[in-house]
Amino acid sequence: MWIGPIPRVIVTKPEHIKEIFSRVYDFPKPPTHPIVRMMFSGVAVYDREKWSKHRRIITPAFHLEKLKKMVPALHESCSQMVRKWERMANEEGFSGEVDVWPFLVSMTADAISRAAFGSSFEEGKRIFELQDEQAELVVKALPMDIIFPGSRFLPTKNNMRMRQIDREVKERLGNIIKKRESEMDNGEVPKEDLLGILLESGSGEDGLSVQDVIEECRLFYFAGHETTSVLLVWTLVLLCQHREWQARAREEVVQVFGQNELDFVKLSQLKTVTMILNEVLRLYPPGIRLDRATYRETKLGDMTLPANIEISIPVILIHRDPDLWGEDANEFKPERFEDGISRATKNQVSFLPFGWGPRICPGQNFALTETKMALALILRRFSFELSSSYTHAPHTVLTLHPQFGANLILHKL
Repeated sequence: MWIGPIPRVIVTKPEHIKEIFSRVYDFPKPPTHPIVRMMFSGVAVYDREKWSKHRRIITPAFHLEKLKKMVPALHESCSQMVRKWERMANEEGFSGEVDVWPFLVSMTADAISRAAFGSSFEEGKRIFELQDEQAELVVKALPMDIIFPGSRFLPTKNNMRMRQIDREVKERLGNIIKKRESEMDNGEVPKEDLLGILLESGSGEDGLSVQDVIEECRLFYFAGHETTSVLLVWTLVLLCQHREWQARAREEVVQVFGQNELDFVKLSQLKTVTMILNEVLRLYPPGIRLDRATYRETKLGDMTLPANIEISIPVILIHRDPDLWGEDANEFKPERFEDGISRATKNQVSFLPFGWGPRICPGQNFALTETKMALALILRRFSFELSSSYTHAPHTVLTLHPQFGANLILHKL
């Protein structure tokens, strides 16, 4: 198909997808549209040497040993949200109906601030509000600029607001970075979080510049809470629709933890919860499409692709393809992941919620750990069902949001 003057090839065969994701330098990311760069940049969009350098510096922040140290921060953020729900449930006249979506967004924003940046949610609150507003504006402006190239330069209300948000986010992140640098200059031990690792990297010749650090912070402020809140909301919705799986997940959580504190090692023992999360990621992947490009004539399987084309991998269609997943591909069946992802996919590259290959999302373990933590705390305190006012409307705002929120009826246990 053609997107304006640019030809785009849709790729859905697992063997082709594997080849594309393995050959990162033959199939790089396409150029990021300038409007999208006002939302985020960083390692997610860089290529070649710059990607390699940033990836090498960032990856250690998400090693399992580092994640273990982040668990208390994640627990605090998740517990605060559950305590809010409990207070609401104790109020006189509480109907039980709650739109959980804004609570999940706030909770995951707080978690990424605490665990990755060591700052409280209050310090980062304005950044998240701005990033959410920017995402809406970008989605509005992008189609117009593709149809009428250069329209982003017109002094429209939308364009001026996007530039204002871009400046303010960078300024606020710059202030957080300056504060941390000042602490380090005063002899404080660098914190073992994402920001600490990024700033430590800047001490050598091969480190990141302050501008690089700002871009990586902006990316992780967005991606670090966006993926988790989206995964959590669709998990709660599907567990409302399939109450037997909700009961099985709760039973497992109680069996593994009882009423004890949640810890990192035991989170990995939640087999049923992991099956459920994989199935939710299959049906409702946060990013519904992945794009690559060619800059020269390139072989793909037995095909020859010309230079300067885009390659689109429609994740959500691949995840629901009956030829890959069976005739029940559109049904919620966590048991398909009972023996792990490799068995479920028949060792094909057909499960891509975090990408695949060398460019796979470095924060996927962080997202899954936080999601398990939040889900375990919720399941221990509440049972839940869909409200009659709930409208099922998956809606893409860069990631797959519930367009009209997620109204659930909570029952305190």
